[in-house]
Amino acid sequence: MSTDVTPAGKTFMGHPRGLVVLFFTEMWERFSYYGMRGLLIIYLTQHFLFSDEKSSIIYGAYGALVYVMTIIGGTLADRYLGARKAVTFGAILLCLGHFGMAFEGNGSKEVMNINGQEYQLTLDGRGSGKDVNQIVVAPDGQSSIISFSEDSKSILVENPAAVGLPASINRADNPTKIITEKKYLNILYLSLALIIAGVGYLKANISTIVGSLYGVGDARRDSGFTIFYMGINLGSFLASIACGYLGIKYGWKYGFGLAGIGMVLGLITFITLQPWLEGKAEPPNPEKLKEKVLGPINVELACYLVGLIIIAVAMFFVMNPDGFGKVLLPLGIGMFFLLVGYAFTKLQGKERQKMFAAIYFVLAQIPFWALFEQAGSSLNLFTDRLVDRTMMGWEVPAPVFQSLNAGFIFLFAPLIAWLWIALAKRKMNPSTPVKFAIGVFLAGLGFLALVAGMKGSGSTGLTAVYFIFLIYWIHTMGELLVSPVGLSAVTKMAPAQVVGMTMGSWFLYSGLSNYLAGVIARTTGAETLGGQLTDVAAAKAGYIDVYTNVAYVAIGIAVVMLLISPIIKKWMNNED
Repeated sequence: MSTDVTPAGKTFMGHPRGLVVLFFTEMWERFSYYGMRGLLIIYLTQHFLFSDEKSSIIYGAYGALVYVMTIIGGTLADRYLGARKAVTFGAILLCLGHFGMAFEGNGSKEVMNINGQEYQLTLDGRGSGKDVNQIVVAPDGQSSIISFSEDSKSILVENPAAVGLPASINRADNPTKIITEKKYLNILYLSLALIIAGVGYLKANISTIVGSLYGVGDARRDSGFTIFYMGINLGSFLASIACGYLGIKYGWKYGFGLAGIGMVLGLITFITLQPWLEGKAEPPNPEKLKEKVLGPINVELACYLVGLIIIAVAMFFVMNPDGFGKVLLPLGIGMFFLLVGYAFTKLQGKERQKMFAAIYFVLAQIPFWALFEQAGSSLNLFTDRLVDRTMMGWEVPAPVFQSLNAGFIFLFAPLIAWLWIALAKRKMNPSTPVKFAIGVFLAGLGFLALVAGMKGSGSTGLTAVYFIFLIYWIHTMGELLVSPVGLSAVTKMAPAQVVGMTMGSWFLYSGLSNYLAGVIARTTGAETLGGQLTDVAAAKAGYIDVYTNVAYVAIGIAVVMLLISPIIKKWMNNED
């Protein structure tokens, strides 16, 4: 039972001053992360002219690597560096990565050779919408708007005289090729790898510092984490709007650059206000860091050099995302057998049952996040290309809609928290397994709602924007049923001697979920030319097909989860 234990030290609004440092550090870190994430998939398809399929799997591998590398960063901090040094190093890597994203070059070019001359097929803006047109640019710089025939087999030139082309060009007779600036493409890969490594060192460890601010039994602990969690969502909310708007309306480098500025502000906050942490999160054994491990390299330097290895590995897998899937799946299977094997060989009775419950929750998150994480990939592209985003006379850039998730959390998290308390008083509070099942059901339901909107607008019409609000709202309600209770359940169910390994498995399967999200998003891929759709009807039909199928699969899984929830609850031994 919690008691009102208040540790010594200066406070701010009743909480340790260190919470202020961590709130703003994490807020700016999430600002940088979500600001970049909102633009990434559109940037890959329009600036580097990657196919939807390639962009989606790169995005999935990137999201997966972020989670997997958190295991390494957390382990190094726990054993050697301490959370403060790990967070500082991670923040530096993040600054480098985000500013690297601002070096965009001129982008890739899709060209068509006609009568010995190269014509570029491109867009006269970023994103999609009424102010962005597909154009063909002649060798002398003159351009004309283009469109595609109903069967998408021909390019129709609006002003053929201006560019010296016929009014209709058969695509089969005039194939295109893509010319890429290798230097800037490699900068992109390196920047993503730096961000992956930076998040790996920072993300888990900054949460550890929050916990260290409060003593055992401190009644302010839950409140402190709630405040910290709001900082995460505030950063996400502001970034999706500010970076998304700048990147689409003014230039990729401005959106990515603003994300980088946000991370610099986070680093400055963390370094300058470190005295407010009052010595928390220092290395477990400072003398150990000075020990030599190889020539002049001591333990501390070795921990930082591991970061270089993470960067190299991450860069390789971002460049070869399919290869990462071949590594991640065996890791996931191996971890499952390791956890189950430990439960059977090292535990018995109630401890074994609780371990089984922990394993269940680790696995049960996969279908939810695989659908939820479409937000940054396939759903982002769909919103950009196939949604009427005009609101009050303003065509809202697609990445801005990613702020809806954080906005809905602000609005509904307090209501959901109150609901659980009210239901508990009436002994009607759903068990954690039931909440998980409902969360997965809502992930599927959200896509069914969006599909209904797509079907209601015809084969080529733009989907009404309020269906985007609806799917984000439904998915956020699902997140509030899965995310807050998931980690808590795992830490309560796993035996103390393997809680670290079990938490590592949580992050591993979170990474697997993100990669699976990329695989799902890849199946929605549509043909593009110059970074824009060639056949709207086919693209829309593809989205309807994929989203309907994954929705029904998720709902089916949710039903099974609901049916077995009494067994999981029994395994939890009344520690729900």
